[in-house]
Amino acid sequence: MKLWGGRFKGEADAEFARFNSSFSFDRRLIEADIQGSLAYAEALAAAGLLTEEESQKIASGLGEILNRAREEAGYLDSREAEDVHSFVEAELVAAIGDAGLKLHTGRSRNDQVATDLRLFLRGEIDDIAGIIKDCQRALIELAEANPDCVLPGYTHLQRAQPILFAHYLLAYYEMMKRDRARFAEVRARVNRLPLGSGALAGTGFPLDRETIARRLGFDGLCENSVDAVSDRDFVIEFIGAAALAMMHLSRLAEDLIIYSTAEFGFIELSDAVSTGSSLMPQKKNPDSLELIRGKAGRVFGHHAALLATMKGLPLAYNKDMQEDKEALFDAIDTLRGSLGVMTTVLRNVKVSPERTSEAASSSYSNATDLADYLVRKGLEFRKAHELVGQVVMRAIERGKRLEEVSLEEYQEFSELFADDLYASLSLESSLAVKSAIGGTASERVRGALLKARSEIDHG
Repeated sequence: MKLWGGRFKGEADAEFARFNSSFSFDRRLIEADIQGSLAYAEALAAAGLLTEEESQKIASGLGEILNRAREEAGYLDSREAEDVHSFVEAELVAAIGDAGLKLHTGRSRNDQVATDLRLFLRGEIDDIAGIIKDCQRALIELAEANPDCVLPGYTHLQRAQPILFAHYLLAYYEMMKRDRARFAEVRARVNRLPLGSGALAGTGFPLDRETIARRLGFDGLCENSVDAVSDRDFVIEFIGAAALAMMHLSRLAEDLIIYSTAEFGFIELSDAVSTGSSLMPQKKNPDSLELIRGKAGRVFGHHAALLATMKGLPLAYNKDMQEDKEALFDAIDTLRGSLGVMTTVLRNVKVSPERTSEAASSSYSNATDLADYLVRKGLEFRKAHELVGQVVMRAIERGKRLEEVSLEEYQEFSELFADDLYASLSLESSLAVKSAIGGTASERVRGALLKARSEIDHG
């Protein structure tokens, strides 16, 4: 059943018809489409455009279509259709007769699909927020299981300063906390009702749009009919938020890939999230993490593609906008899958505290603490920085760690050095002095971990 055709004499070319059809992917919107149509039928009845009997028949017919779509395998393949909207309407007319032909009164596919997308995306955002939360929970669990583990923090992928492993994990917790906040902000802009805007100029029938909005759980209305049918900001914004979330997952994946190498040996991935080599029997490959890292680029591409699609479109609706759905659906699926796999990975990680502690204690990562020691003795920081750099160079030349350099050697550089310098060089001291809010001192990290646990369990 076509939703148009009276103005046409000939049939569409078969290849173009296939090219034009979106039913193969927008069938995913069927529940949202029926949900919106049920509310619209109620509004038509309230406006006197449907009788009570017609309204009840439409509601019953739509309910039957929804049940069949949910439960009957192959049902959505039972009829050729241009899109999900024409499929539902054809099924409705077949089921209840001419009353079904009245459902589209005053409605365009333009405001219909915009409503469907918003209803659909609202639910997906709610689900994704829960999946992110579970990934955050896995980070907390791994941190709680390794509260005293120390590893080197890195800048430029060079060992920089020691930090607690839990502190490192909570950095990703904070990133995902921002992701959840971003999706909540997107949801607020998604949750506006376009229905009742018609094709672009609004509806000529006395429909109560505010009642429709309340019926569908929207927070308010799209207040300009032209904007309502031509806006895809909410899709682009969602994919942008998804791209940021995927970027965070990709960074975490990269860290864990590096940490699982023989050169680092900080962690080991269980067999549940690893694969082997078809040639090399000894290999254990982090394919789970590599796929997450690779799929991030896929979501970035959808974001750029949809921005490029929309950038030159005149108002109002254009068929180019059909391209929004495949980008959106794939971004949703990719993010969902990547979050789920990362959560599983985090619950299948074994940490080697001996290796991480050894790495954190080497490569002169306590040099900043030595400079801070001199500052506490009254030396200006820039002078302390220069002086400790000279000490490090001497230690490298002699193959010594800073804690192995004798006091006499230290005093060749400055009389400010005294016996108490060695206390400042220990791993424990290096951590303990970073006690400002947000630092890696044990008590700060314990507090941050308790706060995170409370947010996840009760937030």
